[in-house]
Amino acid sequence: MSKPPLTIHLAAPRGFCAGVDRAIKIVEMALGKWGAPVYVRHEIVHNKYVVDDLRAKGAVFVEELDECPPDRPVIFSAHGVPKAVPAEAAAREMVYVDATCPLVSKVHIEAARHHENGLQMVMIGHAGHPETIGTMGQLPPGEVILVETVADVGKIEVRDAEKLAFVTQTTLSVDDTADIVTALKARFPSIVGPHKEDICYATTNRQEAVKVIAPDCDALLVVGAPNSSNSRRLVEVAARAGCPYAQLVGRAAEIDWRAIEGIRSVGVTAGASAPEVLINEVIDAFRDRYEVTVRPVTTAEENVEFKVPRLLREPA
Repeated sequence: MSKPPLTIHLAAPRGFCAGVDRAIKIVEMALGKWGAPVYVRHEIVHNKYVVDDLRAKGAVFVEELDECPPDRPVIFSAHGVPKAVPAEAAAREMVYVDATCPLVSKVHIEAARHHENGLQMVMIGHAGHPETIGTMGQLPPGEVILVETVADVGKIEVRDAEKLAFVTQTTLSVDDTADIVTALKARFPSIVGPHKEDICYATTNRQEAVKVIAPDCDALLVVGAPNSSNSRRLVEVAARAGCPYAQLVGRAAEIDWRAIEGIRSVGVTAGASAPEVLINEVIDAFRDRYEVTVRPVTTAEENVEFKVPRLLREPA
């Protein structure tokens, strides 16, 4: 029996960003330098496939430093950590490697600079996300006010409306964040923003690619983990851009085939922590059921690369 035709609009950029690639490389290089086990505080990136692969190679994932023996190296995840974490590691004389994405570190530096200049911080982010916890943890308690929605802007109480600055989580919806920034500037005209937008290039590029393909798709699948902020934002962006059905899937096995029965076109993209092997797995699952034509859609070129920490570099 012949298979029905299906066009896959394959978004690019998609998948791994430079910060994720660097973080994974740091764990692999640490295992090569010190051998197993190497401890990692929190998932190095939010993707089960990646975490399971590194676990099989000898990485041990924990949530807090007190779960790590003092005589083994520990790596801090790409999302960043509060200042108290490296301070505790140093106090215990542990060898530690910071795999925080450099673009997250940039936000940390911004927050610290504004604090030194006497400004109270407003952070646009998601409560409980490790990046938000890490950024807020760069400053003393009470110095950072978290805002998640436009409605929150009207509720916050600040110390001095003339001495405020804002930063954002790097993996937010570009459009949602713009609305919150507009609300902040309307209520606090003197508020100081970042010199360059905090939302990272990879998040922006992946959202823009989805906006381009979504109107041409009967459905759109985002390959990514449920705890991946940037992946979940891609699902929201697809829906807002006019796609009738958008789903987040960790693996091909999670595709809801009944929900997309009868489609003739589907968009496929992936969050910044999803490897290409999982994207190929999804495409192969469609090939099993459809006569597939893959239409790549490239909206930006990415050539960013971040260096690994000096501790792990080979001698010159």
